[in-house]
Amino acid sequence: MKNLLFVSIAFLCLKSYAQTQPFPANKVYTNGIMAANKNSQDAKANYDTWKINFVEACSNGRYRIKFDDSSKTVSEGIGYGMLLAVYSGDKTLFDGLWLYYKDNVNSNGVMNWKINGCSGIDGANGATDAELDAAFALIVADYQWASAGTINYKNDAKTLIAAIKAYEVEANTFVLKPGDQFGGSTITNPSYFSPAYYRVFGTFTNDATFWNSVAAKSYTIINSNLTVNNAVGGLVSDWCMASGAYSPTASANNYNREGKTYTYDAARTPWRIAVDYVWNGNADAKTYAKKSSDFVRVTLGGSANIKDGYNQNGTLIGQWHNATFVGAFACAAMAGENQTHLDASYTDLKNLNEPNNYFNHTLKTLYSFLLTGNFYLPPTATLSTGNFDIEKSTVTLFPNPSSDRFTVNAPQQSTISVISPSGSIVHQQKTTSETTEINLANQTSGIYLIKISNDDFKSVTKKVILK
Repeated sequence: MKNLLFVSIAFLCLKSYAQTQPFPANKVYTNGIMAANKNSQDAKANYDTWKINFVEACSNGRYRIKFDDSSKTVSEGIGYGMLLAVYSGDKTLFDGLWLYYKDNVNSNGVMNWKINGCSGIDGANGATDAELDAAFALIVADYQWASAGTINYKNDAKTLIAAIKAYEVEANTFVLKPGDQFGGSTITNPSYFSPAYYRVFGTFTNDATFWNSVAAKSYTIINSNLTVNNAVGGLVSDWCMASGAYSPTASANNYNREGKTYTYDAARTPWRIAVDYVWNGNADAKTYAKKSSDFVRVTLGGSANIKDGYNQNGTLIGQWHNATFVGAFACAAMAGENQTHLDASYTDLKNLNEPNNYFNHTLKTLYSFLLTGNFYLPPTATLSTGNFDIEKSTVTLFPNPSSDRFTVNAPQQSTISVISPSGSIVHQQKTTSETTEINLANQTSGIYLIKISNDDFKSVTKKVILK
């Protein structure tokens, strides 16, 4: 009896930390190419180093990410950390980062961009890239762990997306503002543009028309910036106006090189745009990413020659070879159609060793997740979010046992997940009618669970026997 009790407790502990997609996911993206020498253990090693060097516990289960000045934390770092934690399946860290974010929001519901250690505002109001990363990470968390626990990831994601729409997208223009208190058509930051996320936000909140317009505007601004400034490849400027021209606001406020060059802001753009290509196959994303990749492969002669800064005409202004620049261009190479160049870029990034540099190592880790198939689009993120009360619905399935096929009677717009004896999801689909046939002919015999859930992640689970 005592042994049975211990087994039961162990099972409950495992269940409480169960996740839909353990690390490594090792996904193969629908679009583009992947490095032949990719290895998820590289991503894992980067994550472990990042966690040791930059994660610090606060009180009450909160965690923060140490900035360049380790006594400070910036909202950007919290967003990056949430992405890394959720894709790693690190629920304790993810929850702690999100609670820290929420402890430090302003009246618009977005995090003040710089905090003194575990508390105390050092820089007020939002930085939009942090909100975008945090909101998308919450959607992945909803997929990973559902939303029936102490944190309702789904509702928190919807709330944050609503705040971004209300305060960080310029009214009537679809221009992404760089913060909730400034910017828009007069100044924006192309490296914040995350069109792959916007498509997910649109589906997740049933607001696709709006968010697809924000995505389209992002490409309009990027292409205008390249055109009006006679840029080489994908060398966007750090800051610009919605017209693509340089922003007088950046000049007046003494931004680095007046925001006119491709330096530490703009360097992230190829990574963010590559995501839209490998997930969605977007043609504008492919065009931009290939331009960026070809700049390195053809103009520079390879990844080993990348430095940390360029004028938009391609002339060099930087001096350091680091992960912030190398990794983003490596991600772009996934759309570059040249396997040899991608493989060399991957190796170049892997061999860079800057473990104590907050920006370079954090971005290296994010880039390595994408390059190894561990920065993926959750299946639930492409499904409509119509709600219904599954617990009051009639759910049946037959025949049971069966040698191959089961018919499930459940409400339309429910999600059917088939879970194997080993605990992995072997089939998942959204129902389009009240009757759905599930074919398990290619699966091994055993006891399977068929979980039928709605988008509030209330669910009914049935046990079936596959003969």
